[in-house]
Parts: sequence; structure tokens; C-alpha cells
Amino acid sequence: MIYSIRQITGALTFAALFLSILSSSAAQAAEEEAVDPGQTVAFTRSKGNCLACHMIADGDLPGSSGPPLLQMKLRFPDRDALRNQIWDATIKNPTSVMPPYGKNNILTEEEIDLIVDYLLTL
Repeated sequence: MIYSIRQITGALTFAALFLSILSSSAAQAAEEEAVDPGQTVAFTRSKGNCLACHMIADGDLPGSSGPPLLQMKLRFPDRDALRNQIWDATIKNPTSVMPPYGKNNILTEEEIDLIVDYLLTL
């Protein structure tokens, strides 16, 4: 069978478009998988909901009633201190309005650990 230049060009254009779509989908899937699970818990309204009170560099529409969450390794060089703050902020500050996420079983132990790991990357 003999193909015309137009048929060959059309087939090549289609193949290039198809490969472009495949690579775009693969890149998007990889990007979605790269989202930190701690960030997911922190940003989810029914879970950590950290953005309701805190400014976080990669978050949208942050609140301002809590301190901005930046330079967390400098502010909390001891991981356990940050974890305790999330577990129950009233231990360190009895008048804190931050919910005691661990004490009141708002978050699981694993979710608190995920948030701590995420915050220490900020």
C-alpha cells in the first residue's frame, strides 16, 4: 500500500499529539503523587485546617489569627516540641485558641506525625 505525504504527515502529527497528551498526563500524575501527605492533612478543612488560622507559603486564603508557619526548623529545632504544640497547645499556653488536635482526638497520631514532618520542611 502506498501512502500520500498528507497521510504520513497526518499520522505523524497525530502520533506527536498523542505522545504529548500521554507525557502531560504522566507529569500531572507524578505531580499529584508528589504532594506531601502532611500538607494534605494540614490543608484539609475536616482535618488539620491549619490555613484557617496560619499563613503557609504554599497555601491559599490563609488566616491570620495564628503565627505564620515559616522557618519551622529554626523555631522548633526539637521535633517533639512541635509535635507537642499540635497535640495540645494549651500545655505551653493555657489561653491558646489552637485546638488540642491530639488530646481531643481531632487527628490521629499518624496524622499529627505527617503534619509535623510537613511543617519541618517549611
